[in-house]
Amino acid sequence: MRVQHLLAVLLFTAPLVFGSLAGVLSANEQKAKPSQPEMIPGTLRYSGETHLINIRQLSFGGENAEAYFNAEGTKLIFQSTRDTFLCDQIFEMTITGENVKLLSTGAGRTTCAYYFPNEPKILYSSTHLASSTCPPPPDFSKGYVWALYSSFDIFKADLDGKNIVPLTTTDGYDAEATIAPDGSKIVFTSMRDGDLDLYLMNPDGTHVERISTELGYDGGAFFSSNSKKIVYRAYHPKTEKEKQRYMKLLSDGAIEPMALQIFIMNADGSGKLQVTDNGAANFAPFFHPDGQRIIFASNLEDPRGHNFDLYMINIDSTNLERITYCPSFDSFPMFSPDGKKLVFASNRNNEKPRDTNIFIADWVP
Repeated sequence: MRVQHLLAVLLFTAPLVFGSLAGVLSANEQKAKPSQPEMIPGTLRYSGETHLINIRQLSFGGENAEAYFNAEGTKLIFQSTRDTFLCDQIFEMTITGENVKLLSTGAGRTTCAYYFPNEPKILYSSTHLASSTCPPPPDFSKGYVWALYSSFDIFKADLDGKNIVPLTTTDGYDAEATIAPDGSKIVFTSMRDGDLDLYLMNPDGTHVERISTELGYDGGAFFSSNSKKIVYRAYHPKTEKEKQRYMKLLSDGAIEPMALQIFIMNADGSGKLQVTDNGAANFAPFFHPDGQRIIFASNLEDPRGHNFDLYMINIDSTNLERITYCPSFDSFPMFSPDGKKLVFASNRNNEKPRDTNIFIADWVP
């Protein structure tokens, strides 16, 4: 979900509508206050961002998010609302921001694109089979919610976007798909059994297996670099009131991304462990290549809940460290396969208050 992307500011991307989050902030809210970190002159780096150097901006304007590396670390696939498009489409560019190409059909809404690691294919979710137009935005009269478009299905295509093949055909939401680095399995979120759970399938869409069963949302999953672990975000209502509200929103095709926590499990769904428990909105988790740390986005240090930054934490829940200090929004981090670069989405250096752009940085251990 974009957060669906998460808004990306409360974004939880997934297709939920990613840009919505970042767009919640007004121009005044995005201005840094005197007590907040300031951008270092001549750079795109804020004071305190000691793990990031040589930050480069790769997109300029619009809503851009969920940029993910190919296996060689030379290209990025991402979703963007730009130009004449009224909602997200899938694009590709080099890690220098060049050779931007549209890969999706240009119809419907798309989200959560990914490269296959061992074959010349891409993966993404789209609503284009149901309609060529964008689905309606979420109903914020219910609060800050993500829309769960039942018309989302998962597709596989050639690197140029041609020869599109649907991998899911069931009724209901199918999205948030990523692929194990060894190419063995796809993990994705689906409502096919009445709740938002994680599933595995083969790269051709066969042998679907449910790997989460607890009531609540499980999504935004990624494999570790050795393909043995999965990290994901989740909200599991505990009280009867929370359960009733969750189920009511689910029946209306929506979810609240306000209390997400980070979990890990083995690649077969066993050994589930909760990594964060901070009462904040945490999403967009990704393993460091060493498999022992997780980078993620959270609003845990903003009492208003508007400002999302990147944090890193050990898989045993120790050594929480803040990575970014932008006064508005940083999210959707991904390490390059060699761990030397970090790509992420941010509201920093905006020309317009609602813009979210893609940035890449060299990682300082």
